[in-house]
Amino acid sequence: MFSSTDGWVTCALGHRHWGRVGAAGLLVHRAGVDGPELLLQQRADWSHHGGTWGTPGGALHAGESPERGALREVQEELGLLPQDLELGPSSVDDHGGWSYTTVLARPVRSIEPGDLRLDGESEGVAWVALGDLVSLPLHPGFEASLYRLHDLLSA
Repeated sequence: MFSSTDGWVTCALGHRHWGRVGAAGLLVHRAGVDGPELLLQQRADWSHHGGTWGTPGGALHAGESPERGALREVQEELGLLPQDLELGPSSVDDHGGWSYTTVLARPVRSIEPGDLRLDGESEGVAWVALGDLVSLPLHPGFEASLYRLHDLLSA
């Protein structure tokens, strides 16, 4: 279902982005044996940067906070409910006139990829150890934000 804020915009840096009033995504993370593990989705081939791995997320609605938008997107794309997660800090990637907010969250119950309901925007979902990210094709925006997100994951 499209909203009036779905659509492409060009930021001050000359990049094209989805979401006329910005976008947000949820980075669900948990403690793993070898450090943090991230719940990532592989984007559907038909989507922008299809086949890459990143956070579930998308365009914000008019007047919607990044936290609310990120929770809405993870519910639409993976079937996770707000009560399944505890929100943490956020990180904003500001491009001038457009921004993407990554909201960190921890699961409050056991979440396994096979239990999630994918909506067609994802080819798959997996828990990925932070150290294993180098082996995956990452969404360029997610990859560019990793240095900021890494600090928040270890806080």
